[in-house]
Amino acid sequence: MKTILILEDNDERIAGFQKTVTELNGGFELKIWRDAHSMIAECAEFFPSAALICLDHDLNPQPGITTDPGTGFDVTKYLCDFMPVCPVLIHSSNVDRVYSMHNELRFAGWMVDRVGPLGTDWIQTTWLRRARELLAEHENTWKANLQANHVERVERMKLSLDGLGLGDALGEMLSYQSANAVRRLAENDLPAGPWFHTDDTEMAISIVAVLKSHGELNQDALARRFARRFERDPDRGYGSMTRIQLREINAGAKWRETAANAFGGQGSMGNGGAMRVAPLGAYFADDLARCADAARDSALVTHTHPEGVAGTIAVAVGAAMAWQLRAAPQIDFAQKFFAEILRLTPESKVRRGILLASQTPVEIPFPEVAKSLGNGSLVTAPDTVPFCIWMAANYPLQFVEAIGKTISVGGDCDTNAAIVGGIVALSAGRKSIPNEWLEAREAIG
Repeated sequence: MKTILILEDNDERIAGFQKTVTELNGGFELKIWRDAHSMIAECAEFFPSAALICLDHDLNPQPGITTDPGTGFDVTKYLCDFMPVCPVLIHSSNVDRVYSMHNELRFAGWMVDRVGPLGTDWIQTTWLRRARELLAEHENTWKANLQANHVERVERMKLSLDGLGLGDALGEMLSYQSANAVRRLAENDLPAGPWFHTDDTEMAISIVAVLKSHGELNQDALARRFARRFERDPDRGYGSMTRIQLREINAGAKWRETAANAFGGQGSMGNGGAMRVAPLGAYFADDLARCADAARDSALVTHTHPEGVAGTIAVAVGAAMAWQLRAAPQIDFAQKFFAEILRLTPESKVRRGILLASQTPVEIPFPEVAKSLGNGSLVTAPDTVPFCIWMAANYPLQFVEAIGKTISVGGDCDTNAAIVGGIVALSAGRKSIPNEWLEAREAIG
């Protein structure tokens, strides 16, 4: 069954659409939302069958409801995070917002047109005529490859994202007094929320969204989400090179070119690919080879240097192994954890650092380990990933302790803690994460 998705709050118009759609040959089913928030929450599940999306802009609260219903522009911004699915037909008398919606969708690659709601029979005439034309000219282009256990995979991603986001927020918040982090986390001596998260979490949210909607790492969709989230909220601590790349993408540049041109054509070897990738490892935890391939693809959108790619693969495989070994005896955890990461991480400074980490006993004080392996002060993958992997290997069931010790060594505190949090959440489980922390953090979405 083909579906026409409609945002409309007016009862007469809704009745008009319901009557008129029967004149479209092909047995179309209508799905109607009266507010933007509900459509945003639900419409993606209809993308595989969507033939046409129709959007009003100005919406009024329904009787008995006092919450803001949002606008058609809110839905437009949401749609622009996705690869085009089907044509969009805008019907609104708010001319200024119509053009804004039209331009946003056109820039994002969607086929979009508009009809004016003029007269009493515009649905039966102008809307019907243009809808027929669009349906005849354009087919559904949605591509998704959802696994049979997709829902379970998404739940694993959410667990990892929670750990990553908390590590990020705590690392950012405590970075200026990092030496006190172990005590403050153990005593829950933390400020009231909301706790601000940085680009680590912002970019991880995009990875989670792409995997949730596509079931695979679609690089074009990921680049689109990275760029649009940056455009909406650029003050999240993005690195200077990443800011340049995302601005260029938003200006129309191809992500493959912006990534390859970074740092004079060398590509970025920064820790940005690694900081955001743990939820991807959670999603592909059942297939380590596919996990490594998807991690590589995720890195290449912004980090093409072999070291940046290697660091991303190592963290993703680490997250996958944390999930696989969550019930394993802790005495066996580190050896098996390191073995698979080393097997799948390409030869690089990152891998050599992880090899050294695998040979570093847990009895050595962790600040000394950070001095040897690096604490992210250089903001590169080789200087960041080995220590984070060592922490995750040796504190697999101690989420709070792992985050505190990771932050306490200084360096790139938010990124280090994001990596460790995203991995250890999977081995330690949801019960290891304090509920009051989840309540205090800034909303993720």
